[in-house]
Amino acid sequence: ILATGTPEHLRLCIDYCEGKFENIDAMMAIFGTPGLVTMFEMYDVLHEKMQACGKPIFPILPSINTAGAEVAAFLAKGHVNFADEVTLGTALSRIVNAPKPAVPEIELYGVDVPRIRRIIDSIPDDGYIAPHHVQALLHAAGIPLVDEFVSDKKEEVVAFARRCGFPVVAKVVGPVHKSDVGGVVLNIKSEQHLALEFERMMQIADAKAIMVQPMLQGTELFIGAKYEEKFGHVVLCGLGGIFVEVLKDVSSGLAPLSYEEAYSMIHSLRAYKIIQGTRGQKGVNEDKFAEIIVRLSTLLRFATEIKEMDINPLLATPKAVIAVDARIRIEK
Repeated sequence: ILATGTPEHLRLCIDYCEGKFENIDAMMAIFGTPGLVTMFEMYDVLHEKMQACGKPIFPILPSINTAGAEVAAFLAKGHVNFADEVTLGTALSRIVNAPKPAVPEIELYGVDVPRIRRIIDSIPDDGYIAPHHVQALLHAAGIPLVDEFVSDKKEEVVAFARRCGFPVVAKVVGPVHKSDVGGVVLNIKSEQHLALEFERMMQIADAKAIMVQPMLQGTELFIGAKYEEKFGHVVLCGLGGIFVEVLKDVSSGLAPLSYEEAYSMIHSLRAYKIIQGTRGQKGVNEDKFAEIIVRLSTLLRFATEIKEMDINPLLATPKAVIAVDARIRIEK
Protein backbone atom coordinates (compact mmCIF):
# COMPACT_ATOMS: atom_id res chain seq x y z
CA ILE A 1 0.00 0.00 0.00
CA LEU A 2 1.41 3.38 -0.93
CA ALA A 3 1.67 6.29 1.47
CA THR A 4 -1.66 7.53 0.11
CA GLY A 5 -3.36 4.24 1.03
CA THR A 6 -6.55 4.45 3.09
CA PRO A 7 -7.90 2.19 5.85
CA GLU A 8 -10.13 0.62 3.20
CA HIS A 9 -7.08 -0.25 1.09
CA LEU A 10 -5.58 -1.95 4.16
CA ARG A 11 -8.82 -3.88 4.74
CA LEU A 12 -8.87 -5.02 1.08
CA CYS A 13 -5.23 -6.16 1.22
CA ILE A 14 -5.76 -8.21 4.37
CA ASP A 15 -8.96 -9.78 2.99
CA TYR A 16 -7.08 -10.95 -0.11
CA CYS A 17 -4.19 -12.38 1.95
CA GLU A 18 -6.65 -14.09 4.27
CA GLY A 19 -9.14 -15.49 1.76
CA LYS A 20 -7.61 -15.66 -1.71
CA PHE A 21 -3.86 -16.39 -1.35
CA GLU A 22 -3.43 -19.93 -0.07
CA ASN A 23 0.37 -19.77 -0.16
CA ILE A 24 0.42 -16.97 2.44
CA ASP A 25 0.65 -18.20 6.05
CA ALA A 26 1.00 -14.91 7.93
CA MET A 27 1.01 -11.14 7.39
CA MET A 28 3.33 -8.40 8.61
CA ALA A 29 1.78 -4.95 8.72
CA ILE A 30 4.69 -2.46 8.58
CA PHE A 31 3.62 1.16 9.14
CA GLY A 32 5.49 4.41 8.82
CA THR A 33 3.88 7.79 9.49
CA PRO A 34 3.44 9.38 6.07
CA GLY A 35 1.19 12.12 7.43
CA LEU A 36 -1.33 11.66 4.63
CA VAL A 37 -3.90 9.52 6.49
CA THR A 38 -5.20 9.28 10.04
CA MET A 39 -3.31 6.46 11.79
CA PHE A 40 -6.04 5.94 14.40
CA GLU A 41 -8.40 4.71 11.67
CA MET A 42 -5.67 2.48 10.20
CA TYR A 43 -5.07 0.90 13.61
CA ASP A 44 -8.83 0.37 14.11
CA VAL A 45 -8.92 -1.69 10.90
CA LEU A 46 -5.79 -3.56 11.96
CA HIS A 47 -7.35 -4.31 15.37
CA GLU A 48 -10.57 -5.55 13.76
CA LYS A 49 -8.74 -7.84 11.34
CA MET A 50 -6.38 -9.24 13.99
CA GLN A 51 -9.46 -10.28 15.97
CA ALA A 52 -11.20 -11.90 12.99
CA CYS A 53 -8.51 -13.39 10.72
CA GLY A 54 -7.45 -17.01 10.88
CA LYS A 55 -3.93 -16.13 9.72
CA PRO A 56 -1.73 -14.27 12.21
CA ILE A 57 -0.99 -10.59 11.61
CA PHE A 58 2.21 -9.13 13.11
CA PRO A 59 2.19 -5.32 13.51
CA ILE A 60 5.48 -3.43 13.07
CA LEU A 61 4.54 0.08 14.07
CA PRO A 62 6.45 3.37 13.85
CA SER A 63 8.46 5.04 16.57
CA ILE A 64 6.47 6.26 19.56
CA ASN A 65 8.14 9.64 18.93
CA THR A 66 6.17 10.11 15.72
CA ALA A 67 2.96 8.19 16.55
CA GLY A 68 2.95 7.87 20.33
CA ALA A 69 -0.77 8.35 20.96
CA GLU A 70 -1.85 6.07 18.10
CA VAL A 71 0.53 3.26 19.12
CA ALA A 72 -0.49 3.55 22.79
CA ALA A 73 -4.19 3.30 21.89
CA PHE A 74 -3.51 0.23 19.73
CA LEU A 75 -1.45 -1.54 22.41
CA ALA A 76 -4.10 -0.73 25.04
CA LYS A 77 -6.43 -3.11 23.18
CA GLY A 78 -4.19 -6.05 24.16
CA HIS A 79 -1.87 -6.19 21.14
CA VAL A 80 1.90 -6.40 20.86
CA ASN A 81 4.18 -4.36 18.65
CA PHE A 82 7.54 -5.12 17.05
CA ALA A 83 9.78 -2.08 16.79
CA ASP A 84 11.30 -3.26 13.50
CA GLU A 85 11.24 -6.21 11.11
CA VAL A 86 14.63 -7.51 12.34
CA THR A 87 13.21 -8.07 15.84
CA LEU A 88 10.21 -9.91 14.39
CA GLY A 89 12.43 -11.99 12.09
CA THR A 90 14.64 -12.99 15.04
CA ALA A 91 11.61 -13.98 17.12
CA LEU A 92 10.11 -16.04 14.28
CA SER A 93 13.39 -17.86 13.59
CA ARG A 94 13.70 -18.83 17.25
CA ILE A 95 10.18 -20.24 17.26
CA VAL A 96 10.74 -22.16 14.01
CA ASN A 97 13.99 -23.66 15.36
CA ALA A 98 12.74 -24.40 18.89
CA PRO A 99 13.00 -28.07 19.98
CA LYS A 100 9.83 -30.08 19.53
CA PRO A 101 7.75 -30.69 22.66
CA ALA A 102 8.78 -33.79 24.58
CA VAL A 103 6.72 -36.94 24.18
CA PRO A 104 4.58 -37.65 27.27
CA GLU A 105 5.74 -41.27 27.55
CA ILE A 106 8.50 -41.98 30.09
CA GLU A 107 11.55 -43.87 28.81
CA LEU A 108 11.44 -47.14 30.81
CA TYR A 109 13.77 -49.27 28.69
CA GLY A 110 16.12 -51.13 31.02
CA VAL A 111 14.98 -49.33 34.21
CA ASP A 112 13.80 -51.74 36.93
CA VAL A 113 11.10 -49.66 38.65
CA PRO A 114 9.94 -52.36 41.15
CA ARG A 115 13.54 -52.86 42.28
CA ILE A 116 14.03 -49.10 42.67
CA ARG A 117 10.96 -48.95 44.92
CA ARG A 118 12.15 -51.93 47.00
CA ILE A 119 15.55 -50.28 47.57
CA ILE A 120 14.05 -46.90 48.52
CA ASP A 121 11.51 -48.52 50.86
CA SER A 122 14.25 -50.55 52.58
CA ILE A 123 16.31 -47.48 53.55
CA PRO A 124 15.37 -46.64 57.16
CA ASP A 125 16.73 -43.12 57.65
CA ASP A 126 16.72 -39.78 55.85
CA GLY A 127 19.99 -38.19 54.73
CA TYR A 128 22.87 -39.34 52.51
CA ILE A 129 22.50 -43.06 51.88
CA ALA A 130 25.20 -45.74 52.16
CA PRO A 131 27.39 -46.58 49.13
CA HIS A 132 25.84 -50.03 48.65
CA HIS A 133 22.36 -48.43 48.38
CA VAL A 134 23.72 -45.87 45.88
CA GLN A 135 25.20 -48.71 43.82
CA ALA A 136 21.97 -50.69 43.96
CA LEU A 137 19.86 -47.74 42.75
CA LEU A 138 22.20 -46.96 39.86
CA HIS A 139 22.30 -50.64 38.85
CA ALA A 140 18.47 -50.75 38.95
CA ALA A 141 18.38 -47.72 36.65
CA GLY A 142 20.83 -49.39 34.24
CA ILE A 143 23.55 -46.77 34.81
CA PRO A 144 27.01 -48.40 34.38
CA LEU A 145 29.22 -48.23 37.47
CA VAL A 146 32.92 -48.70 38.01
CA ASP A 147 33.75 -51.86 39.98
CA GLU A 148 34.28 -50.96 43.64
CA PHE A 149 34.71 -52.45 47.10
CA VAL A 150 33.99 -50.97 50.55
CA SER A 151 35.37 -52.25 53.84
CA ASP A 152 36.75 -51.10 57.18
CA LYS A 153 39.26 -53.97 57.12
CA LYS A 154 42.63 -53.25 55.53
CA GLU A 155 43.26 -56.84 54.40
CA GLU A 156 39.98 -56.98 52.47
CA VAL A 157 40.64 -53.65 50.74
CA VAL A 158 44.16 -54.71 49.70
CA ALA A 159 42.87 -58.11 48.48
CA PHE A 160 40.27 -56.41 46.23
CA ALA A 161 42.92 -54.10 44.77
CA ARG A 162 45.12 -57.12 44.07
CA ARG A 163 42.24 -58.82 42.20
CA CYS A 164 41.20 -55.82 40.07
CA GLY A 165 44.79 -54.69 39.44
CA PHE A 166 46.74 -51.54 40.20
CA PRO A 167 46.64 -48.55 39.93
CA VAL A 168 43.56 -47.92 42.10
CA VAL A 169 41.71 -45.02 43.70
CA ALA A 170 40.94 -44.97 47.45
CA LYS A 171 38.16 -42.83 48.99
CA VAL A 172 37.01 -42.40 52.56
CA VAL A 173 33.38 -43.35 53.30
CA GLY A 174 31.53 -41.13 55.76
CA PRO A 175 32.45 -37.44 55.30
CA VAL A 176 30.30 -35.72 52.67
CA HIS A 177 33.08 -33.65 51.06
CA LYS A 178 35.80 -36.28 50.79
CA SER A 179 38.32 -34.24 48.80
CA ASP A 180 38.21 -31.35 51.30
CA VAL A 181 39.50 -33.56 54.14
CA GLY A 182 42.13 -35.49 52.17
CA GLY A 183 39.79 -38.42 51.71
CA VAL A 184 40.54 -39.14 48.03
CA VAL A 185 43.85 -40.57 46.75
CA LEU A 186 44.41 -41.27 43.05
CA ASN A 187 46.86 -43.50 41.20
CA ILE A 188 47.85 -45.83 44.05
CA LYS A 189 50.28 -48.28 42.43
CA SER A 190 51.20 -50.77 45.19
CA GLU A 191 49.79 -52.73 48.12
CA GLN A 192 52.13 -50.94 50.53
CA HIS A 193 50.95 -47.49 49.39
CA LEU A 194 47.30 -48.57 49.67
CA ALA A 195 47.85 -49.93 53.20
CA LEU A 196 49.41 -46.64 54.31
CA GLU A 197 46.57 -44.57 52.82
CA PHE A 198 43.99 -46.89 54.43
CA GLU A 199 45.48 -46.27 57.87
CA ARG A 200 45.68 -42.51 57.31
CA MET A 201 42.14 -42.09 55.97
CA MET A 202 40.56 -44.18 58.72
CA GLN A 203 41.83 -41.48 61.14
CA ILE A 204 39.74 -38.79 59.37
CA ALA A 205 36.76 -37.58 61.43
CA ASP A 206 33.52 -39.50 60.66
CA ALA A 207 35.41 -42.10 58.56
CA LYS A 208 33.49 -45.38 58.53
CA ALA A 209 35.26 -47.38 55.82
CA ILE A 210 37.41 -47.09 52.70
CA MET A 211 36.20 -47.53 49.12
CA VAL A 212 38.60 -48.82 46.44
CA GLN A 213 38.10 -48.61 42.67
CA PRO A 214 40.30 -49.31 39.66
CA MET A 215 41.88 -46.12 38.29
CA LEU A 216 40.16 -45.27 35.00
CA GLN A 217 41.05 -42.67 32.37
CA GLY A 218 38.63 -40.48 30.44
CA THR A 219 36.91 -37.09 30.18
CA GLU A 220 35.17 -36.17 33.44
CA LEU A 221 31.44 -35.45 33.09
CA PHE A 222 28.79 -34.60 35.68
CA ILE A 223 25.10 -35.27 36.20
CA GLY A 224 23.16 -33.97 39.18
CA ALA A 225 19.61 -33.42 40.34
CA LYS A 226 17.71 -31.45 42.95
CA TYR A 227 14.06 -31.69 43.96
CA GLU A 228 12.10 -28.43 43.71
CA GLU A 229 8.76 -28.43 45.51
CA LYS A 230 6.61 -26.96 42.71
CA PHE A 231 8.43 -28.44 39.72
CA GLY A 232 9.77 -31.87 40.69
CA HIS A 233 13.34 -32.88 39.90
CA VAL A 234 15.62 -30.50 38.02
CA VAL A 235 18.35 -32.51 36.27
CA LEU A 236 21.74 -30.89 35.56
CA CYS A 237 24.64 -31.95 33.34
CA GLY A 238 28.05 -30.61 32.37
CA LEU A 239 31.76 -31.29 32.54
CA GLY A 240 32.73 -33.01 35.78
CA GLY A 241 35.42 -32.80 38.43
CA ILE A 242 36.41 -29.28 39.42
CA PHE A 243 34.93 -27.85 36.20
CA VAL A 244 31.42 -27.88 37.71
CA GLU A 245 32.42 -25.42 40.43
CA VAL A 246 35.01 -23.42 38.47
CA LEU A 247 33.26 -22.95 35.11
CA LYS A 248 29.64 -23.27 36.34
CA ASP A 249 28.84 -24.49 32.82
CA VAL A 250 25.76 -26.63 33.38
CA SER A 251 22.47 -27.09 31.55
CA SER A 252 19.21 -28.21 33.08
CA GLY A 253 15.92 -29.94 32.33
CA LEU A 254 12.87 -31.19 34.22
CA ALA A 255 12.49 -34.93 34.86
CA PRO A 256 11.35 -37.13 33.25
CA LEU A 257 13.45 -36.31 30.19
CA SER A 258 13.23 -37.64 26.65
CA TYR A 259 16.30 -38.45 24.56
CA GLU A 260 15.69 -35.29 22.48
CA GLU A 261 15.75 -33.16 25.64
CA ALA A 262 18.91 -34.89 26.90
CA TYR A 263 20.71 -34.19 23.60
CA SER A 264 19.50 -30.57 23.72
CA MET A 265 20.97 -30.20 27.24
CA ILE A 266 24.33 -31.59 26.10
CA HIS A 267 24.46 -29.43 22.96
CA SER A 268 23.69 -26.23 24.92
CA LEU A 269 26.85 -26.54 27.05
CA ARG A 270 29.57 -23.99 26.32
CA ALA A 271 32.05 -26.87 26.68
CA TYR A 272 30.26 -29.01 24.06
CA LYS A 273 33.35 -28.85 21.79
CA ILE A 274 35.29 -30.78 24.45
CA ILE A 275 32.56 -33.44 24.46
CA GLN A 276 32.77 -33.59 20.64
CA GLY A 277 36.57 -33.76 20.73
CA THR A 278 38.95 -30.89 20.00
CA ARG A 279 42.64 -30.21 19.29
CA GLY A 280 43.53 -33.83 18.68
CA GLN A 281 41.65 -35.15 21.71
CA LYS A 282 39.00 -37.77 21.06
CA GLY A 283 35.42 -36.93 21.94
CA VAL A 284 33.21 -38.89 24.28
CA ASN A 285 30.30 -41.21 23.56
CA GLU A 286 27.52 -38.63 23.42
CA ASP A 287 24.81 -41.28 22.97
CA LYS A 288 25.83 -43.02 26.21
CA PHE A 289 25.92 -39.67 28.05
CA ALA A 290 22.38 -38.85 26.85
CA GLU A 291 21.20 -42.35 27.79
CA ILE A 292 22.49 -41.96 31.37
CA ILE A 293 20.76 -38.56 31.68
CA VAL A 294 17.46 -40.16 30.57
CA ARG A 295 17.90 -43.18 32.88
CA LEU A 296 18.68 -40.91 35.84
CA SER A 297 15.59 -38.80 35.15
CA THR A 298 13.44 -41.97 35.06
CA LEU A 299 14.94 -43.15 38.37
CA LEU A 300 14.00 -39.78 39.92
CA ARG A 301 10.46 -39.95 38.51
CA PHE A 302 9.84 -43.16 40.48
CA ALA A 303 11.86 -42.22 43.56
CA THR A 304 10.59 -38.79 44.58
CA GLU A 305 12.12 -39.39 48.01
CA ILE A 306 15.48 -38.52 46.40
CA LYS A 307 15.90 -34.80 47.12
CA GLU A 308 19.46 -34.37 45.94
CA MET A 309 21.99 -36.44 44.03
CA ASP A 310 25.01 -36.12 41.83
CA ILE A 311 27.25 -38.42 39.85
CA ASN A 312 30.64 -36.73 39.67
CA PRO A 313 32.66 -37.77 37.89
CA LEU A 314 31.30 -39.84 35.08
CA LEU A 315 34.36 -40.99 33.14
CA ALA A 316 33.74 -40.87 29.41
CA THR A 317 35.65 -42.31 26.46
CA PRO A 318 34.67 -42.70 22.78
CA LYS A 319 33.25 -46.14 23.70
CA ALA A 320 31.67 -45.85 27.14
CA VAL A 321 30.52 -43.57 29.97
CA ILE A 322 30.90 -45.00 33.49
CA ALA A 323 29.83 -43.57 36.87
CA VAL A 324 32.80 -43.36 39.24
CA ASP A 325 31.42 -41.52 42.27
CA ALA A 326 27.86 -40.73 43.33
CA ARG A 327 25.97 -39.53 46.35
CA ILE A 328 22.22 -39.50 47.03
CA ARG A 329 20.23 -37.77 49.76
CA ILE A 330 16.69 -38.90 50.52
CA GLU A 331 13.79 -37.55 52.59
CA LYS A 332 10.77 -39.75 53.16
